[in-house]
Amino acid sequence: MTEEQTRRGLAAGVGAFLIWGLMPLYLHLFDGIPAEDVLAHRIVWSFLLTCLAAFAIRGLPRLRAALGQPRLLLMLAASGALIGGNWLIYTWAVLNGRALEASLGYFMQPLLNVALGVVLLKEPFETPKRIAVALAATGVGIVTIAHGTVPWVSIGLAVSFGLYGLIRKHTPVDPVTGLIVETGVVSPIAIGWLVLAAEPLFHYGAVTDMALIGQSVVSVVPLGLFGYAALRLRLSTLGLLQYLAPSLVFLIAVFIFGEPLDIWRLTAFGFIWAGLLVFSIGGLRAATNPARP
Repeated sequence: MTEEQTRRGLAAGVGAFLIWGLMPLYLHLFDGIPAEDVLAHRIVWSFLLTCLAAFAIRGLPRLRAALGQPRLLLMLAASGALIGGNWLIYTWAVLNGRALEASLGYFMQPLLNVALGVVLLKEPFETPKRIAVALAATGVGIVTIAHGTVPWVSIGLAVSFGLYGLIRKHTPVDPVTGLIVETGVVSPIAIGWLVLAAEPLFHYGAVTDMALIGQSVVSVVPLGLFGYAALRLRLSTLGLLQYLAPSLVFLIAVFIFGEPLDIWRLTAFGFIWAGLLVFSIGGLRAATNPARP
């Protein structure tokens, strides 16, 4: 891998996580619109855009090959349901003044991946990972006890995206083909929802209607950038970059949306950030000091 390719990969990775991190500002354009309606538009237009992208990059043979593999289709149907649920929770959270909880969920997600890897894939559970997961669990416990309710938005986002990543990790398909099948599986439900709404497809005003269609771009483009970056960057670099998105969501929630950050939430974030720090340091040490054969 040349230095130029690495630089391009880094730029693509930063671009992907910047788009994901700024997504709450985009979703805020739909204030007052039910999250289900916003999601239905996102799914339908993303499906159409990925179909056009497949045609443009001559990816139709790969799509036909995928459609001929029942096991692959079943896995993509499951990942499609998970990403649809993830999008719904995230959209609902932003539109209902709970973007801070969404950022907490995505900070938790790398540590949840560790737990999933240990439980489902029997991956080694080294001391840094144990400490990191314990710190994250403590943070969730603090929020639960202090507010008297489980932070289901945070947990729902972390679990849905964690399981989505786990399935896609074991699904041999390119990002465009995968997203076509995933959105294609849930598109009939989205179309049915829009039809049953018994309202014109576009009735929110020109700017909002165009923004609803534009969700396809902000959904597909970062996935493409991430896929490009993943091929050109070390896994440890990608792991550090992924904290950019929830950090931006956190800042937007507190300083732009004005969501309250009480001492208990701040303490919970502190424990999870500490867990991420332990996890990141452990990962960097493992990457720079690989075990000798």
